[in-house]
Amino acid sequence: MIKYIGTRKTSEGGTLYVFLINGLQKEVRESALKQYPGCYDALPAAAKAKISANRAWMSKI
Repeated sequence: MIKYIGTRKTSEGGTLYVFLINGLQKEVRESALKQYPGCYDALPAAAKAKISANRAWMSKI
């Protein structure tokens, strides 16, 4: 079971996505979402849009 709880900012200004995975709280960086199957699908539409915008911006660099 994977449930999205929210986001948290790091001291460097990055974003951590907080999930409840099988009863344990887990903080996942955007770049590590692929390592946790189902986490990206559990994100709300607003968070997915933000990630998509970040990826589009990074592809321009």
